[in-house]
Amino acid sequence: MTRRARPKTAKLACPGPLHDYVAHGLRLGWSPEQVCSRLAADHPDDLEMRVCQETVYQSIYLQARGGLKREVARALRSGRAHRKPQKKVDERRPRFRDPMINISERPAEVEDRAVPGHWEGDLIMGAGNLSAIGTLVERATRFVMLVHLPEDHTAQTVRDGLIATMAKLPEALRGSLTWDQGIEMALHKSFSEATDMDVYFCDPHSPWQRGSNENTNGLLRQYFP
Repeated sequence: MTRRARPKTAKLACPGPLHDYVAHGLRLGWSPEQVCSRLAADHPDDLEMRVCQETVYQSIYLQARGGLKREVARALRSGRAHRKPQKKVDERRPRFRDPMINISERPAEVEDRAVPGHWEGDLIMGAGNLSAIGTLVERATRFVMLVHLPEDHTAQTVRDGLIATMAKLPEALRGSLTWDQGIEMALHKSFSEATDMDVYFCDPHSPWQRGSNENTNGLLRQYFP
């Protein structure tokens, strides 16, 4: 006899202490990761008050699962009520004229954060992508530097801003830079030549590969309009 698996009720679909805690945390501006960590800290002996961050995201983005309402989704730092669709592999094209160094080629000393001087970077975009701030996070110490971009965020402006910011550091702290494949880094080769820093590029749609910078940007967005 063939048995059909019964659909399992989503953990956050029904009202209750867990649902209310998660919804309250999101409205306070906590990320799903922060909500899940705080659950374990605030309810160390209650295993019913546990949920993984992917369950929170699914309850927000998958309307069929019930869960958390659209108003709570808008409280996310990203401001999105839907997940961004990813392009198929055969739709992706090389972003830059100069060849990129993939993050898979990054040395082990960068991976294990044993040596300071290796940075993760990105842009925080303003409304309508009309303004931007460059952010740099040192992987070993989590030290943060902001790159002022008052006019625009073209590849040339971003390159010049990064060079000027890195020039303030001693040579020993200019090891490498990890960035995503945004077009603002099209002049990465001339940046490397000016700073003697290799630039490693993350895989598409893989923000966790520069997680320190991504988490920092989430916090900074709460303070910059």
